[in-house]
Amino acid sequence: MIKLLILGPTGSMGKLISELALQDEEIDVVAACGIENIGDELGTLVSVKDNKKVKVSDINDLENVIRETKPDVAVDFTIAKATENNCLICAQNALRCVIGTTALSQEFLSEFEKLVKVNKAPAVISPNMATGMNVFFEITKKLANYLKEWDIEIIEAHHNRKQDNYSGTSLKILDIICETIGCKKEEVAKYGRSKGKSLREKGAKNEIGIHCIRAGDIVGEHIILFAGSGEYIELKHNAINRYCFAEGAIKAIKFIARQKEGKIFEMKDVLNL
Repeated sequence: MIKLLILGPTGSMGKLISELALQDEEIDVVAACGIENIGDELGTLVSVKDNKKVKVSDINDLENVIRETKPDVAVDFTIAKATENNCLICAQNALRCVIGTTALSQEFLSEFEKLVKVNKAPAVISPNMATGMNVFFEITKKLANYLKEWDIEIIEAHHNRKQDNYSGTSLKILDIICETIGCKKEEVAKYGRSKGKSLREKGAKNEIGIHCIRAGDIVGEHIILFAGSGEYIELKHNAINRYCFAEGAIKAIKFIARQKEGKIFEMKDVLNL
């Protein structure tokens, strides 16, 4: 059994992961830490039977919770500020981590990677844990390689509560394309387009446009448009609900529990792509 600590169990993703983890025969949820519903039973919060009656603990007591419950893996889909604090604590305690939080700072990633290596506490970090999206990443490499001379645009849409403009997934797509075609994103990426001073300043030649929409309750939509002369290809992934991300997280939890090497993995490793 994999002993699991869930960080942010009352968030939209935290609840789904808690629901699936509590029902999984290979996972033993031993603790949950957050900032809301302190003292409430996790099973009750997500409407799943939990014979152990694990209660939500205060995140400020994280180190004590780790010492008392001795989890093998921690999963975190919260916000960058919280993840950067709490997952450093987990790594310092040699706890394996599965992180789905986006907009993480390079400073955190560098410090976290050091702790992962020193404490031999492997981790999975991915902006998108859906199986389909990670296959989408692989297809993107193929298309970008074949169509590097075409215009390329990235369009993403999410719900109006999403805190980061330009999703972690769309930025991952940008990185993949730039790496594939051999360009620097700092030189070619165009984040949205405003009206130029003249018509000559408009256009997409030698640019990769990246655009975001925030509206309603859209779970997640990503489109890559490869446009040539007289034709175009549109590659699209839609997340219908958040269970695809939660199911991916469960796969990542089981994967990282088996790893021995102190390194950071991606979902392509989890899915053997």
